[in-house]
Amino acid sequence: MKAKDADILIVPGFANSGPDHWQSRWQARLPSARRVEQREWLKPVLEDWVSTLAETANAATRPLVLVGHSLGVPTIIHALPHIRAKIAGAFLVAPPDVASPNIRPKHFMTFGPYPHQRLPFPSIVVASRNDHYASFETVEKLASAWGSLLLDAGEAGHINTDAGYGPWPEGGIAFARFVSRL
Repeated sequence: MKAKDADILIVPGFANSGPDHWQSRWQARLPSARRVEQREWLKPVLEDWVSTLAETANAATRPLVLVGHSLGVPTIIHALPHIRAKIAGAFLVAPPDVASPNIRPKHFMTFGPYPHQRLPFPSIVVASRNDHYASFETVEKLASAWGSLLLDAGEAGHINTDAGYGPWPEGGIAFARFVSRL
């Protein structure tokens, strides 16, 4: 599949993805990409985020490729039963451990726990070895449960702008390869 043949849906996490974040850069570069616009970025409520994602996804007219980062990942996983559009695949980056009592802000726990059923479409999970929102081992177990290919990003923090991942060319290459195989 070519990116132009899919509806690419960018699903940011807490506080949205700023203009230098790799998600924003990809959205600007990919003509078929659009972003889920949550009503409340700083006080996320799972049911609201899931509903907004499902509504946006169900408007897709072509196969859907979901691109989630951080709190966008549990939003995607919880929204799956509500999405009627054909999902071609999901590229899931830096999922937080929403079941951990140590996560901060503590409100993120309301997005957990994750369902552990195998995803019914191809997926990649990208994990960092020093992400303060989730241990590599936790993300490795999630990827296995979901039947996802796990990409080890090394010591990449939370794979966001603060960790130096604005352009993130390696991620762009991995995403392009992923979409080409769908």
